[in-house]
Amino acid sequence: MMPQPVRIVVVDDHMLFRRGLIGLLNEMPGFIVEGEAGNGLEAVSMILECKPDIVLLDVNMPVMDGIATIRALRKAHSEVKILMLTISQREDDLIGAITAGASGYILKNTDPDVLRRTIMDVVEGNSVLAPELAGQVFKLLRRSQAGRTEPLLSDRELEVLHCLARGLTTSLIAGELYISENTVKTHIRHIMEKMEVSNRTEAVAKGATLGLL
Repeated sequence: MMPQPVRIVVVDDHMLFRRGLIGLLNEMPGFIVEGEAGNGLEAVSMILECKPDIVLLDVNMPVMDGIATIRALRKAHSEVKILMLTISQREDDLIGAITAGASGYILKNTDPDVLRRTIMDVVEGNSVLAPELAGQVFKLLRRSQAGRTEPLLSDRELEVLHCLARGLTTSLIAGELYISENTVKTHIRHIMEKMEVSNRTEAVAKGATLGLL
């Protein structure tokens, strides 16, 4: 029994590119183009009606762009696979499309054989990213990591702060945490420095305000 062909909708505002892509796809065994549109507004109702396996979607289009189209489809509870096929290498387009629900993002200069394999990968449930864009993703991740704020207090300092909130003395905290009294005093000094307070009572009050207790 022959497998069912992959049903595709192509959405791109450049007619010459769209028609050329459709011609290319129709020549590939196992693919059938079931619809086309020049913008997202035209595409959404068509996609919801014909329920293709995958949509090849441009990012920058008039009336309704690609990212808004994805959001409209997801809002309508469509689970159609979406592969962005675009010239845009802008970070906001890339991240916006993936965040909205695209399963893949590749460029229009992709080799036809690579395009075919990418379509099949996305239909099978995989996520695909153009190799040219991988570096941008790593840069974004590094920036995100660098911008992530460190916890105000260490785990041990939080334990000491909780003991202070219970009214324990230095010696009692040392006994409960199995550390020396000098170590407890050092932790308390660090807590007050980090929290910019002058005594234990203020530290407990500020800890409660910050949600640490």
